[in-house]
Amino acid sequence: MKYTDIELINNTVIHNFELFVEGYRAFIDYKQKDDKLYLIHTEVPAELQGKGVAEAMVEKALIYLEANHYKLVPLCSYVQVYLQRHPEWNRLLA
Repeated sequence: MKYTDIELINNTVIHNFELFVEGYRAFIDYKQKDDKLYLIHTEVPAELQGKGVAEAMVEKALIYLEANHYKLVPLCSYVQVYLQRHPEWNRLLA
């Protein structure tokens, strides 16, 4: 995985998973209800697009969900495409 040395930040105040790369902030907007996390929207600044940032951020978020025993509800179209490419993560689906 690219960006293995960059920590995913769970900003619980604004319900975002954040990844800071080259001084830019990429994020996944989420909502939590009980043991489910709804991944709503993934956003990567134009300066970082095409560099694998979104893919790395989704992978880090899924690792976080699994480690913290959350179930996944993928509302974000990018996350849905990621799951099609990486069906092994379907084990997290609510």
